[in-house]
Amino acid sequence: MEKLTLVVAFLLLASLFQPLTAQSGCPGVKKDTWPELLGVPAKLARETIQKENRKLTKVPSILNGSPVTKDFRCDRVRLFVNILEFVVQTPRVG
Repeated sequence: MEKLTLVVAFLLLASLFQPLTAQSGCPGVKKDTWPELLGVPAKLARETIQKENRKLTKVPSILNGSPVTKDFRCDRVRLFVNILEFVVQTPRVG
């Protein structure tokens, strides 16, 4: 039982570090997440993302909790915002 507990604990910790090492896999995209844009107005976040990478042409604002498609696109970063248009989730390529 103790070994099982250690294995489960290891797997949980490993899953926390996966996002830190995962890359988008998109050619020409050097940065795929923007944690520094949490809490920033959507307009400023959009300008920042597009300024850092011109290949990201689609940066829509989406009300947090709205349904979205699960397709992955190298030219898109979704900005999940609240009703005041502030970013509430870390923007990422996809």
